[in-house]
Amino acid sequence: MTDYVALDGTTRPLPDPDAGAAVLADDRAHVFHSWSAQAALAPVPVAGGSGATFWDYDGKSYLDFSSQLVNLNLGHQHPDLIAAIHRQADRLATIQPSMANDVRGILAREIVEVAGESFSKVFFTNGGVDANEYAVRLARHTTGRAKVLATYRSYHGGMGTPIALTGDPRRWANETQGHVVHFFGPYPYRSAFHSSTPEEETARALEHLESVIVLEGAATIAAIILETIVGTNGILVPPPGYLAGVRELCDRYGIVLIADEVMAGFGRAGEWFAFQGFGIVPDLVTFAKGVNSGYVPLGGVVISDAIAHAFDDRVFFGGLTYSGHPLGCAVGVATFEVFRRDGILEHVRDLGERVVGPRLASWLETHPSVGEVRGRGLFWAVELVRDRETREPLVPYNAAGAANAPMTAFASACKAGGVWPFTHFNRTHICPPLVISEDELNRGLDVIDEALTTTDQLMGA
Repeated sequence: MTDYVALDGTTRPLPDPDAGAAVLADDRAHVFHSWSAQAALAPVPVAGGSGATFWDYDGKSYLDFSSQLVNLNLGHQHPDLIAAIHRQADRLATIQPSMANDVRGILAREIVEVAGESFSKVFFTNGGVDANEYAVRLARHTTGRAKVLATYRSYHGGMGTPIALTGDPRRWANETQGHVVHFFGPYPYRSAFHSSTPEEETARALEHLESVIVLEGAATIAAIILETIVGTNGILVPPPGYLAGVRELCDRYGIVLIADEVMAGFGRAGEWFAFQGFGIVPDLVTFAKGVNSGYVPLGGVVISDAIAHAFDDRVFFGGLTYSGHPLGCAVGVATFEVFRRDGILEHVRDLGERVVGPRLASWLETHPSVGEVRGRGLFWAVELVRDRETREPLVPYNAAGAANAPMTAFASACKAGGVWPFTHFNRTHICPPLVISEDELNRGLDVIDEALTTTDQLMGA
């Protein structure tokens, strides 16, 4: 990349280290960052992006193998999405949610139609955290019960009820909400149930879940919330029959099943919604991220017919000033058009099955630090270990500082090779934009392949 567009609209040449230094100076002086000790930060000043690539003011380009926060499904600066924002801003920049709006209604209809015939309405939110907040509220108001069950290896959002539902360590300093109970979901590679096969993992995980339901009192449980495919906490694809078993337990005990598809939805796993790849139908589905690639904040809850009709003659106590913002919805409508015109779902399934799956499987043969690979579509995890036999993680759970040095070295090697990786604990995730070309995908995988020699060396291999 040889140039960038400055704030005044002029095109300027790269590298421009002075501009980058000015951006960084304002950031470090005035921006308070999430999930971070502020003094330790040195964020990359980003000058621009296109498709699967972004670049800094020094002219260094990166293949975005994290899709930023696994939200940039249609990539950086997609011309159709940018055009949709311009058109809508010219027509009607904003309108409050109690009024009818054309793009809001069209997007809701599009979402309901791809979700399936069990669904009829969409409640729009500003993002994923409030989508999960309102899904729980819908379940509680519908059932008259308070408790919600969630897995330990999960992330459902950074505030309120969703952070209490979250299983990973980000919950620890923020847990203020009651009526949440955690349980173990299936994880065959590190089974909490000492299972030896995926089928055994399913049976034992369901037995465990039913025990929790019984011991907590089924009549007190409003909902079970699950990431259809666990995202940040491992890209854990549920073993055969697990989701069907959870659906059956929910039906038996009158519990609402919430599928958190904030990360896995909108093509990431090769389906409109990931649950469609497992033959089950939830009662509520939450979404955000890929619905419009985060070009304008947007999320929501897809609501089953039965739950939607429960509020025909009773008030739903909930709302947001920017619910279904027209700019966000316009980009969502354009997203559907791009997906259909360009065959995005087919492209994702093809690359996942033909390129990513086989390539990652080969690393099990060539890299002793690779313990397991798993995923679907363009949603994969590579689990790194110190010992293949014991499956000891390359770094400890929730490692920081010196304890996390091996993963820091791996990430640095990726960045030096021009790939921006997604790392979490002892894993790297393969989550590029869904518009990535096969050539770009292979180039990025080549860089990660080479970076894995760093983790091999740390094992003494």
